[in-house]
Amino acid sequence: MKQENSYFKSSNPIKGIYGDYIVTSKDKKEVLLYRLSILSCGLFFSLGLVQWFINGSSQVWIAFAGLVVSLGFSLKWIHIYLRPLHNALILFWAIGCIGLGIASYHFGLTNFIYGLKENPKWVFLIGPIFVSLTGVGFKEFFCFRRLEAIGITIFIPIAFIGHLTELTNEKFTFLLLVLSSLLLLVLGIRKFDLPAESDIGDKSVFDFLEIQRDLKT
Repeated sequence: MKQENSYFKSSNPIKGIYGDYIVTSKDKKEVLLYRLSILSCGLFFSLGLVQWFINGSSQVWIAFAGLVVSLGFSLKWIHIYLRPLHNALILFWAIGCIGLGIASYHFGLTNFIYGLKENPKWVFLIGPIFVSLTGVGFKEFFCFRRLEAIGITIFIPIAFIGHLTELTNEKFTFLLLVLSSLLLLVLGIRKFDLPAESDIGDKSVFDFLEIQRDLKT
């Protein structure tokens, strides 16, 4: 493995906007965990849809739970300069988890996917989970201009809004979800081609923003 892709060695000093900084081995391990979380999101998303297509929705909750947990970990380790935006994504995820619990209690674990399909308005409860996933996709596109990331950012909202408003049929919604899951899987795989430093960003900016917050408080 090339040194710049190593997750176990600190980098040489890097020149940032507000001064030099070093990407530590701890930073790189967090990047590795973030990338594994994104990859897990794609795997669980895809496996859940395959399960739904082959055997129906009764066991999809297992893959869906894996998707939600993986997304939570990715939000823990993602690097976003704007803390309010980062906190907003976490908040959406948390609200969606509460909604998921309510939907699971109402419909039952083995029936909640079917319940959401037959009762589109209930999508409001779990929608925030996918808002946070869309936010991750937007962040990845904004930082790296990956086409698969913008695909996630577009297809997921269209799928959920279309189902919620009942403007799209089941097959079209399912197709958009399949495309989104495959693009997320591609995104997760391609993340490992990048040096770890690219996911950290300019640490001098993080330090500068932290100093500004301290001065305000």
